[in-house]
Amino acid sequence: MKRMNKYLIAVTLLTVVSLTGCVPSMKLRNENKAVPETYGASTDSTNSAKLRWEEFFSDPYLVALIDTALNNNQELNIIMQEINIANNEVRARKGEYLPTVDFKVGAGIERVGKYTSQGQSDLHHEYEEGKEVPEHLQDYLAGFFASWEIDIWKKLRNRKSAALQRYLASIEGRNFMVTHLVAEIANSYYELLALDNQLAIVKQNIEIQQNALRIVKLQKQAGEVTELAVKRFEAEVLKNQSNQFELQQEIIEVENRINFLVGRFPQPVNRSSDNFTDLIPNTVLAGLPVQLLENRPDIRQAELELAATKFDVKAAKAEFYPSFGIKAGVGLQAFNIKYFITTPESILYNIAADLVAPLVNRNAIKAGYFSSGSKQMQAVYNYERSILNALIEVSNQMAMVENLNNSYELKQQQVQTLTQSINISTGLFKSARADYMEVLMTQRDALEAKMELIETKKRQMNTSVNIYQSLGGGWR
Repeated sequence: MKRMNKYLIAVTLLTVVSLTGCVPSMKLRNENKAVPETYGASTDSTNSAKLRWEEFFSDPYLVALIDTALNNNQELNIIMQEINIANNEVRARKGEYLPTVDFKVGAGIERVGKYTSQGQSDLHHEYEEGKEVPEHLQDYLAGFFASWEIDIWKKLRNRKSAALQRYLASIEGRNFMVTHLVAEIANSYYELLALDNQLAIVKQNIEIQQNALRIVKLQKQAGEVTELAVKRFEAEVLKNQSNQFELQQEIIEVENRINFLVGRFPQPVNRSSDNFTDLIPNTVLAGLPVQLLENRPDIRQAELELAATKFDVKAAKAEFYPSFGIKAGVGLQAFNIKYFITTPESILYNIAADLVAPLVNRNAIKAGYFSSGSKQMQAVYNYERSILNALIEVSNQMAMVENLNNSYELKQQQVQTLTQSINISTGLFKSARADYMEVLMTQRDALEAKMELIETKKRQMNTSVNIYQSLGGGWR
């Protein structure tokens, strides 16, 4: 008979496992990590992304701004709290596959109906000689109770592993935020220097035009030019004076953009704007494309999130299988407080094991399983997109470095030529060999060329920062 019972139990277990273990098929694929071997013809593996941002930037004012921002930036501090939340999720998931032990203390009272089986039993039962069970039955309890789901299919461990991967991904998200913050402050700082220099050029040009205006007024008094020439020069002076105020407003806005990133109230930004056009952008070495997989925090974040979805799929798959649980308890229980510590009569204990398997209507489990597969495929595409985006960013910035260098050299020559043309046109105008429009247009062209030269220098400095960021530099 015992052998028959064991046989029935074994058959039942096998049947349950076979029925619940039928997992529907789902088409998934692995991520593609293939990247080009080199950037063009270069095979040098030296990579500037390995440099710490303190080593990459040499301007002490810029270094101080970045250092302050890394401590005070509100968005960065918000992300730090998200990391803490992800870490707490790991702790919660870890606790799921460990036994749970609770200590319970309770007291109560109940009255059982007389015409019930328990009521009739109590009426004819004496717990001591001559003492019947009281009508209002008290209940006192104290004990330890434990429960444990045995993680046979690693469902709970896979959930914990997924949470751990997301925690690590949140750290990479913070690193990615740092690279953006460092780059944004540096680019805004160089924009501020460029605006300072453009403002200085406009002021110099206003002075030149005011001198030309005085000359035109003298020539008008001498009858050599008409009132029209005077008005045209006056209009040009007024236009540049107006531009001066626009530049001052732009400077205030960029200063406050930096103040916001640094996490402080509006105030002047310390800087050194002298010799801006003499600044030499840092030489950035791109290394090899495969190094992006290690250096770019956004790629690392996408990879970790992909790993988390793989664990999610495994955990969802385990939902099709039976779950095994054990419950146990030990303590003291009595209906009268004076018997509460009487042993062994008041000792209670229990232990039970159960198997729960989904047999009918598993649509929710199937839906969760297929959804986890779709999320894994989303993560695969996101990871591959991150790699592609990084390669294109680096390629664009590398091309921009060379093109801006060539453009800057030509603009320097243009500025030198037009600066000389101002002196030439002014001299010819004084000797009546050139009209006022030639002087006016020469001054205007020279101003535009100088402003464009400053703008190109700013783009050069920004490109140096951007390629450093696109290679994955700035978070170390």
